[in-house]
Amino acid sequence: MGLFDKIKQKEISAEGEEYVELDFDDGKPSQQVFIHIEKLMDFADTDRLMRKVREGHILLVKIRELRQKDMTELKRSIEKIRKLCTAIDGDVAGIGEEWLIFCPSYARVHRESE
Repeated sequence: MGLFDKIKQKEISAEGEEYVELDFDDGKPSQQVFIHIEKLMDFADTDRLMRKVREGHILLVKIRELRQKDMTELKRSIEKIRKLCTAIDGDVAGIGEEWLIFCPSYARVHRESE
């Protein structure tokens, strides 16, 4: 919606000054964004997680169980999802040693400068 679409009223005040009244948004997003909390238990869960990222959901994924069970499978899973995120211009970040966040193209993870 452009600036001219938001103009509600144009009036001339008693002093002869002209002003424009604008209708501002209330700050609420027009569409809800879902953040899914998931577990990566084995490599088979990778396809389900990739589908959700493609659908536009942000994923917060707990990786502790797979990390303890099989580090090679964990690396394969993460690499596969990371490639998808790169292909769709998304973002991937680790949160500590037990969590990962996968974002589609409309979201980014803010990283503090150290």
